[in-house]
Amino acid sequence: MGNTVLCPLDGRYQSKLALLRQYMGEAAFSSARVQAETAWLEVLCSLKLPHLKPLTVAEKKQVAQLSNLTEKDLAVLAALEQKGYHNIPATKHDVKAVEYFLKLKLKNTSLKNRLPWLHFALTSEDINSAAYAVLLSDGLEKVILPTLTKLAQALAVLARKEAGSILLARTHGQPAVPTTFGKEIRVFEVRLRRQIEQLKKLQISCKFGGAVGNYNAHVAAYPRVNWHQAAKQFVAKLNQNRRIKIFLSPLSTQVDNRDSYAELFDNLRRCNVILTDLSQDMWRYISAGLVRQKVVAGEVGSSTMPQKVNPIDFENAEGNLQLANALFTFFAQKLPISRLQRDLSDSTVLRNMGVAFGYAQTAYLSLLDGLAKIAFDRQAAEEELYQHPEVLAEGIQTILRANGIKNAYELLRDFTRGRKMSVSLLTDFIDGLEVSAPVKMQLHQLEVTNYIGYAKKLAEGKND
Repeated sequence: MGNTVLCPLDGRYQSKLALLRQYMGEAAFSSARVQAETAWLEVLCSLKLPHLKPLTVAEKKQVAQLSNLTEKDLAVLAALEQKGYHNIPATKHDVKAVEYFLKLKLKNTSLKNRLPWLHFALTSEDINSAAYAVLLSDGLEKVILPTLTKLAQALAVLARKEAGSILLARTHGQPAVPTTFGKEIRVFEVRLRRQIEQLKKLQISCKFGGAVGNYNAHVAAYPRVNWHQAAKQFVAKLNQNRRIKIFLSPLSTQVDNRDSYAELFDNLRRCNVILTDLSQDMWRYISAGLVRQKVVAGEVGSSTMPQKVNPIDFENAEGNLQLANALFTFFAQKLPISRLQRDLSDSTVLRNMGVAFGYAQTAYLSLLDGLAKIAFDRQAAEEELYQHPEVLAEGIQTILRANGIKNAYELLRDFTRGRKMSVSLLTDFIDGLEVSAPVKMQLHQLEVTNYIGYAKKLAEGKND
């Protein structure tokens, strides 16, 4: 199979995506459609319509099990759509194939008299909208959120471990002031957790109102039924045991407006931007020799340079995050737009939502692997910091200003800017200042290893 697949998600990365495939793959989509069709049948049977008996407890259990599709069921569905099955011609229509599949499954049961009520008054988009909402809810709840949470936890552990590990901070790529590695990692964790909390609050919309969202056929057949309330009952059934909720769009055309999809994709895109930032910073720390990677026996870093230990996990993550974001951005811009009441340009796009989730999930797992294989080199970080005593210039000029010395900033600027600095030069400079002995003592007590402000506390999560 690995030699014939077109997409790396089903080849190179296949082993990483079994769980996501379970909730967002083609089989999951078929199952979600069956779930939607049977949920609507159950609602219809509860409305006390003429000629339609309520489902018994046993029948409800039987209907609920229909969405547990076997390989044989999936083959029958495919045949019904593509080439025909027994005496049923090929539908060339995936949702109609689901309807015929259910009629075949139920024709010899106590539900055989209710078969005409399958897909009653619906358009295909009613079923597809519900099914896609199920996929997005499950993919987010069961796969993406747990993995992002593990990432945030891994960053928190690393931040606490390295809370006091000093590091030369760079702004514009130039030496700035001391910080700690733990605090810089904590920044990413806090940013990511904020996005995770927003993801947890998201709800996924679906539409359910017939051909153009007006319940035309429903009202024509049974004008006294509150069909909008029945649609809410339908969505409530979809939401059973679900943390990421699905909600009924109050107004729609034939398609859902999918603004909630855009909100989800934009939220995930922000997560991925943060993690791209992390990946690139880790790449730089590794390149500078400040972060070491554990060597895995037998692994090869280069086909010609045996010594190489490349930051492949962070590079893999960066590429897949950016690929996922290209898709998420496109989805967020494309899917909320449909010409008039419906055009079909969204159909193939919708089928690729799981692809974007797949690249994102691959990236998250690569980051988890990468973080598990690194160690911060505290000695190397201290040695680099000691080479840049000029980073104390900010602290010196600030203390001088606090003690009423005029032009303190300009004084330090003229002494340090563009000049190779040493500890002895800085010591002589302080000794030559016309300030009181206590101020000089305060200045001399500044060291590159203790001029870190609240960095250690911030890394430990003590922000108060």
